[in-house]
Amino acid sequence: MERRVSVATHWGSYVAVVDSGRLVRIEPTHDDPAPSPIGPGMVRAADDSARVLRPAVRKGWLDGERGTARGSDAFVEVSWDHAITLVSDELRRVRSRHGDSAVFGGSYGWASAGRFHHAQGQLHRFLALGGGYTDSRNTYSTAALEVILPHVIGGHPWSYQSRMPMWDEIAANCELVVAFGGLALKNSQINPGGLARHQTRDLQRQCREAGVRFVNVSPIRSDTAGFLDAEWLPVVPNTDTAAMLGIAHTMLVNGWHDEDFLSRCCVGFDRFASYLLGEQDGVPKDAAWAAEITGISRETITDLARRLTARRSLIMVNYAVQRADHGEQPIWMSVVLAAMAGSMGRPGCGWGAGYATMDATGVAPDRAFVATIPAVSNPVPDFIPVARIADALLNPGQVIDYDGSRLTLPDLRLIYWCGGNPFHHHQDLHRLTRAWQAPDTVVVHEAWWNTTAKFADIVLPVATTLERDDFAAGFSDPHIVAMPKVREPAGESRTDHQIFAALASRLGFEQEFTESRSETDWVRHLYEQTRAKLGSDVLPGFDDFWQSSTAELPALTGPFPGSFEDLRTDPEHFPLPTPSGRIEIFSEEIDSFGYDDCAGHPKWFEPAEWLRAGLSDRFPLHLISNQPASRLHSQYDNGGHSLGSKIHGREPVTLNPADAAARGIESGMVVRVHNDRGSCLAGAVLSDDVMPGVVQLSTGAWWDPVQPGMSGTLDRHGNPNVLTADRPCSRLSQGPSAHSALVDVERYDGPVPDVLAFAPPDLVPPS
Repeated sequence: MERRVSVATHWGSYVAVVDSGRLVRIEPTHDDPAPSPIGPGMVRAADDSARVLRPAVRKGWLDGERGTARGSDAFVEVSWDHAITLVSDELRRVRSRHGDSAVFGGSYGWASAGRFHHAQGQLHRFLALGGGYTDSRNTYSTAALEVILPHVIGGHPWSYQSRMPMWDEIAANCELVVAFGGLALKNSQINPGGLARHQTRDLQRQCREAGVRFVNVSPIRSDTAGFLDAEWLPVVPNTDTAAMLGIAHTMLVNGWHDEDFLSRCCVGFDRFASYLLGEQDGVPKDAAWAAEITGISRETITDLARRLTARRSLIMVNYAVQRADHGEQPIWMSVVLAAMAGSMGRPGCGWGAGYATMDATGVAPDRAFVATIPAVSNPVPDFIPVARIADALLNPGQVIDYDGSRLTLPDLRLIYWCGGNPFHHHQDLHRLTRAWQAPDTVVVHEAWWNTTAKFADIVLPVATTLERDDFAAGFSDPHIVAMPKVREPAGESRTDHQIFAALASRLGFEQEFTESRSETDWVRHLYEQTRAKLGSDVLPGFDDFWQSSTAELPALTGPFPGSFEDLRTDPEHFPLPTPSGRIEIFSEEIDSFGYDDCAGHPKWFEPAEWLRAGLSDRFPLHLISNQPASRLHSQYDNGGHSLGSKIHGREPVTLNPADAAARGIESGMVVRVHNDRGSCLAGAVLSDDVMPGVVQLSTGAWWDPVQPGMSGTLDRHGNPNVLTADRPCSRLSQGPSAHSALVDVERYDGPVPDVLAFAPPDLVPPS
C-alpha cells in the first residue's frame, strides 16, 4: 500500500511516495510553478552504497596515530556505546589539556531544512553548554559583502535584503536593470531553511512583460534567463569594479550624476570624485581606461552611463563578483554607482544585491517570526573568519587583520563538524588537506561517505531529512511546511539531536541540552511557540497543521530600518545606521584601518590572477567556479539529478568553442583542467554562452584525489577547488577569493581512471 508524505527541502517542497517502508519516488507538489529536479533525485541517494550505516573510527586514530593519514586510512565500525565513549572522552581531554577554545565548532554549511533538526544549531547548543568553542564568522558565499555593507549603508550584514526593491516593485516602476554578475535562474531553485513554492521565475517574467529592460554584465551569457532577452556585455572576470568606475566617470564629467542625492544623502563624494578624475594618481578612470581593462567598449560604457541616468534604473550586483580578490570593491562601488545614477531611493529602483541567488531574494522583504532550536551563549569569545580555517590549523598563534581588529588564530585541537562539507567549499583543497592533519581529532556527523567523512577520525551516521519529524520555514518564504518522517533511518543512523543528547548525558548536562523534551515534543513546542508569537488566529493548531502540511505566514510590510526611500525624503529624520547617518562613499573608519588592499573609498585593485596578469602566459583561461544547477553545493551529488548531469562520470566543464578548437577539444571529451595548485578531470561542453578566455566548472563534485595533499595531483571527478587559491579578498573581510584563478585545459588522452568519489572507504575489523 502506497503512502504519500510531505517533504520540505532547501530546493522545494515535494510529496514522497512510500511503499512498505521503501521510498519509491518523490513528486513535486501540484502548486509549485517551477519545481526543482533535485528533489526526485534524492531517491537514488537514499540507499546507495555510500550511506554511512554504523559508527566508524579511523583505524590509525584507534591505534594512537593523530593525523598524517586522514583521507587515505581504513575505518573500523564500532558500537554506538563505544563511539559515544570515544567522543565524550576526547572532548574532556582536549578541554582539560588545551582549553575550551581548542574545540572548533564552526561547522559551516547549509545542513538540511528543518527548524529543530538544524545541524549547526544542535552542535552549537551542545558545545556551548559543554564549555564553549571557537566559532567561525561570515559565510563563504558573501563574506566580503557582509563586512563591507555595514560600513557603507549600515545595519546588520543581511539587512539590505529588506531595503532593496522586490520584483513586483521593479515590474511596476523600473525601466532598466543592469545586473553585474548576472541573474542565473538556476540559483533560485534554493532557499535556506525550506521552500514551499518557487516564485522567482514568474516574477522575473512579469518584469520583462512590464517592459523592464535587462543588461547582463557577466562572462556568461546564460547568467540571465532567455525570456528576459537581456543585452549581454561579456566582461573580463574580476573587472566589474573597473567597469563601474568607467560608467561613474562618464556620469561625472557629463554632469549626469544626481548631485542633490549625493550632497544630501551621502558623504565623501568629493574625495571619491577626485580619485575618479585621476587627481590622486594621474589616471582618469574614464570609459577608455575601463574599456582596456574590462573588454567592454568605450562606446558601450558611455551609452550605459547615459541610459542609467536617463531612465528609472536599478543596479544589481550578484554574490559571485565579491568572491574574488578585493571582492569588497564591486559591492561598495555598486552602491556608489546607484547613488550617482539618480534612482536611489525611488520605488522599484536604486540598488540591490543577490537577486536570484535564492528564491526568497526579491520575493519578500522578510517573513514572520518562526521559532528554532534555542541558542545558548558561547562562553568562548574566540572566532575565525570562516575562510581562514586552513590558516588557523597551519599557523596557530598567527595574528591577522579583520575589519579593523587584530585576531590571534587559536590552537585548534578538536574539530567537530556536522551539516557541511569543507572539502567542497574551501579553496586549494590540497592545502586544506595538509592543514587537516594538524588537529588531534576530527569528529563528523554524516549520512554518506563523502570527502569530509573520509577525512575524519570518528564518523557518526545521521538520519537524513527524510528520516525524522520536523517543520520548515525558509528565509523570507511566506509558508511553514510540515516534515513528517518518510521512512526509518538507514542502518543504525541517529538524528544529530539524539547523538548530542547521548553525549550530553555522558558529560553531565543532558537535562540542560534536552530540557526534558523528546524530539516530538520539541517539534510541537517550537511550532506552538511560533503560533503564540504570531497569534492563535494566524496559524492552525499543531495537529491541524500536521494534517494539512502547509500553513501561510503573515507578510511583513515594514517599515524596515535603513530605508533608502526614507533617506531620500528626509535624511535628517531618517538617517542610516552609519557613523554619518548617510551612505558612506568615503568611510573614515575604513580609511583609519590603514589597509593597503582596501582604501577609504571604492577603488580599482588589480587581482593577483586575471586575464591581464603575467601568469596568463602559462594559464590563459579564467576559471569561473559558480554554483551548480544539479544540486545544492555538494548536497546530493550522489542524487539522480546530479549523476545524470555528469559526462563520463565527471563534472561538466564549459569552454568557448574557439578555446576548445585551439586545444583540439571536442564536446563530450574527458579533459584535464590544471594549474600549479592542482588538476582535475572533467567532461567538456562547448558553448558560446561562455566568453573566450573563460571556462566554467561548477562547485560541488565530491572531491576524488589520487594523492590528497600533493599539489598538482589529479582529482578524478571535477572539483574546481583543487584549482582555486586559498587567498583572502583583503585584510578587511578575509573572505574567500575563489573566482580569482587562472587555469589551462587540455585533452586527456591517457587511460581514464574510475571515479571513486562515491565509494565508501575500506571497512576493516579492529586490530
